[in-house]
Formats: sequence, structure tokens, C-alpha cells
Amino acid sequence: MSQMALPLDWTGAKGLSGDFLVSACNAEAVRHLEHSATWPVRTSILTGPARSGRSLLGRLFALATGGTVVDTVAGQSDDSLFHAWNRAQETRLPLLLIADAPPSEWNVTLPDLKSRLGAAPVVHIDQPDDNLIAPLIERLFLDRGTRISEDLPGYLAPRIERSYAAIHQTVTNLDEAALADHKRISVPFARQFFAGRDAPGLPGLEPPPFDPTGD
Repeated sequence: MSQMALPLDWTGAKGLSGDFLVSACNAEAVRHLEHSATWPVRTSILTGPARSGRSLLGRLFALATGGTVVDTVAGQSDDSLFHAWNRAQETRLPLLLIADAPPSEWNVTLPDLKSRLGAAPVVHIDQPDDNLIAPLIERLFLDRGTRISEDLPGYLAPRIERSYAAIHQTVTNLDEAALADHKRISVPFARQFFAGRDAPGLPGLEPPPFDPTGD
């Protein structure tokens, strides 16, 4: 896992939200966006779970390339996507479409758009791998301006569901509890907070049991 402002000239990256955290789960997508000049058509599609950093990656991409990002495709009309596609071909500036799923699962009725989308590369961000979870927890607390103990991310990482949704919810739960109690978030605080709870993930997700005492 590396922490980096994306390798080609991602001008302004640190002004947006700090460096993008690159790990095995998103490295392929990052590499693809770094090399937009080699795309077979001027459009690519980025998919991935909500809260996976796909929107941040899109903003960095737009800053670096001067291209257009549609975030998200859901709710866009066929005509608007078709015009965006044609504009990218005419201007030679890349178009990045961000979506929950690949085009084969979109409700596209315009035949010309469907055929064009079928020719576009699709790259995916996976759920976070083990090397990303702790740095992501640390980053989310940092973005909130919340002070935590240095050992907290490493303590939480193996104990929560490996999903962006659960990680974000865990950080929110702990941050709100610490603000209410006027306490710094430490391992003892987290252990006490989650004692007796099944898991700090989102309700209804049924993540693996949270072990407040385990190593």
C-alpha cells in the first residue's frame, strides 16, 4: 500500500483531499487513469463501491488531464451521455464515466450509445484489501480533524468488516461517541465503546463478529 499524489501531473491533488491511498484494490484503476493517452477510445468507465474514493479519483483525473468526469452515470439520460462521448472524441480530451456497475448492467436504450459504451475500457475498484484498511481509518479520522492514538487503526483493522461502508460507519460511530464524551479516541475507548456490540459496521450488514479483546 502506498500513499501518493498520483504519479503523472495530478496538479492540485493535495489541495483536494490529501494524497490518494493506493493499494492492490485500486492500483489497476489508478494505472489506467494515468495512461489516458493510450485508451483505445477517448472514454473509460470506472466502477466500484460507494465511498471507495472513486469520486476523488475522478476529480484528480479531471485536474490532471483537463478531461470531463460524469459522477455518477445513474440519472444521466442517454442523450447527455451520447453527447459527452462525441465531445470527447472531437476535443481529444478524455471522458471518465463513474458508475456502480459496468455498462452491460445500465438501462441504455439508445443503440448508438450502447455500441460505443461496449467499446470503452472498464476498470474497477475492489473492496479494501488488508493493507488499505488501517491507513484508510487513519485518513478518515484525519479528515475529520479527530485526534486518535497511534495504535487505533491497527487495532480496528482486523476487527471490522472489510468494506468501505463499514469502515466509514465505524469512524463515524467512534467520532460521535468521543465528541459526546469529550474524550480522545484510543484503543481502550474503542474497546469499551464496542463492548457488547456485534460489530461496528452498518446495521443489517451482518459483518463478522467484532472482537474487542482479541489481538
